[in-house]
Amino acid sequence: MEASNEDMSELEGGMINIIKVFHKYSGKKCKLKKTELKELINNEMSHFIMKIHENDVLDQLFTDLDQNGDLEIDFKEFIGLIAMVTSACHDLFNPK
Repeated sequence: MEASNEDMSELEGGMINIIKVFHKYSGKKCKLKKTELKELINNEMSHFIMKIHENDVLDQLFTDLDQNGDLEIDFKEFIGLIAMVTSACHDLFNPK
């Protein structure tokens, strides 16, 4: 990418951060296994999503996100989680 961070808008910087966080947990394979998804949620999203302690909760979330049934979460499937959480939290940050 040619643009420097100083040239980016807040939204573009946020998008870059989402990509970086995904790759921090997925590594070179660019897919999250169930344990990696749990670690990402518990470490990076704990203010918006309750920490996952129960395997049943993780199993259901993983099944809902894993649209192609390959038992891994790719970036497009991960973005579905980000969109759902962002939409659900919108009212908390909506200026009145």
